[in-house]
Amino acid sequence: MQNVIHLTVPSRIAPLEARITALLGCFAEHRRKGADVFWLKENAELLNILECTGQTVAPAALQTHAEFYDGAQARLEFFPQYYRFLLSIVLDLEELGDFGNSSQRMVEFARDKGLAEAELSDLQRAEARRLMMRRGVDPLRDPGLDDRLRGFCERTATFALPNKKAAYELTHIVYYLSEYGRRDPELGPKALTSLHFVGLTALLDQNADLLAEVCIALVYAGQEPPQDWTDWLERETAAFAVEAGDHVAVNDDYHEFLVLNWHQAVIGAPLFRKPLEQGRMRFDRGLRPRTALREISEAMLAMDRRSGDWDQMRRDIVPALSETSLEVLTTASQSSALFGAFFAGFARAGAA
Repeated sequence: MQNVIHLTVPSRIAPLEARITALLGCFAEHRRKGADVFWLKENAELLNILECTGQTVAPAALQTHAEFYDGAQARLEFFPQYYRFLLSIVLDLEELGDFGNSSQRMVEFARDKGLAEAELSDLQRAEARRLMMRRGVDPLRDPGLDDRLRGFCERTATFALPNKKAAYELTHIVYYLSEYGRRDPELGPKALTSLHFVGLTALLDQNADLLAEVCIALVYAGQEPPQDWTDWLERETAAFAVEAGDHVAVNDDYHEFLVLNWHQAVIGAPLFRKPLEQGRMRFDRGLRPRTALREISEAMLAMDRRSGDWDQMRRDIVPALSETSLEVLTTASQSSALFGAFFAGFARAGAA
């Protein structure tokens, strides 16, 4: 009779609480300095994702930010130009852990100094209002702001063309109007169409960061993103590599890593499923080929005549594409019922 010995191999993936603790420590202490604006940006992004997705954070993990929290008021007074970053971090720390009430004093300081009044764009004003309203302060009293934001979203022609600045502004408007999924942003059909147009552009461009933001915005608007988009984003999330060590450079793809995992949390999937370690880490996405978006654009630019009819143009575009780009285009065209309407604007037939 043979003896069968079963070996239990420990998983390299720690429990979620430990993974969150490792991330907080990495971004707070091991990538950049606290006086660096990039430190503010990275930590504001991570804390915002943890707060708006309702993650449980170990109290000890938040102690990495205790010194920053204690000096946040003085930092705001000296660096008022960074008030949105500073308010965001302090507000989220108070929501996630047992901190004091510095945010109330900081919000009142920002109101009294009229910091939101110095913003040039409605998007920045909306962010400032959203942050300060978390402590009951409306810094603008601008009843037309929401209407202007929705008007921007409803101009679908803007989003049928590759325009990353407008695309990210669209998704962030939905975040602010929905209070990060806590209320109905009251988007009309045209605004939802705009989100689909941006999603199609992102998929053709293989831009996982932007497509994840679009899918999050659709969920916050009460919509279900196309399954093909969600499936691709899950594969891109799994393809990320994390490297730890004091030597690693931090000019990496951390933002995309965070946004993809934010998307995972929003759809109810496991997040941060990587072997995360205490200390310095870098985050690298998998390699992606030349994008279908570029190949399609080059093919259309070379045409003497263009049509906004996708069924007609398909015959002329397909022979000019590589096998990989054709696969991406096929997936995109089948993923959304709005692809034909998207292509009508994307083709720019009237400019040929």
